[in-house]
Amino acid sequence: MSSVFISRLLRLCILLFFQVLVCNNIHLLGYVTPLVIGYMVVCFHRNTSRISILLWGFAIGLLYDIFSNTAGMASASCTLIAMCQPALLGIFTPHDAAEDFTPTMETLGFWNYMFYVLLLMLMLNGAFYLLDAFTLNDWPMTAISIVGSAVMTTLIIIGIELLVRPRKNP
Repeated sequence: MSSVFISRLLRLCILLFFQVLVCNNIHLLGYVTPLVIGYMVVCFHRNTSRISILLWGFAIGLLYDIFSNTAGMASASCTLIAMCQPALLGIFTPHDAAEDFTPTMETLGFWNYMFYVLLLMLMLNGAFYLLDAFTLNDWPMTAISIVGSAVMTTLIIIGIELLVRPRKNP
């Protein structure tokens, strides 16, 4: 097994543990619950194959579905953002970047990284909460859940990024 696979598997275990035991118990205003499992998809390199990203995205969502009893909502949502991640990364990546470009706060810059993560988290939470509601009868509360959870998840991911990859001092 390659070291990349082992590190991704370890990251998946840690994020899944954190999501199920900590983040699933956060319900800000009764509607906002962060989905930090999307951080795995955010971290894929630029040259990672699409099929690999899709398989990882589906596996991440499936494991979350198993542990949280969400009936396929996370699998569909994580697969959706795994499908969109290479295109979004291409938008935010500098044109002269290397083939194995890794999206981090240091490589993209703070604001580009924040918008990249926020867009992916809006897609993840949008798909998740729209599948959860499965109707637009109570669309204001669904919109609050989507936007609030995406913002909260983005802030948590930026906090994780600052803890895991501290910035180098010039």
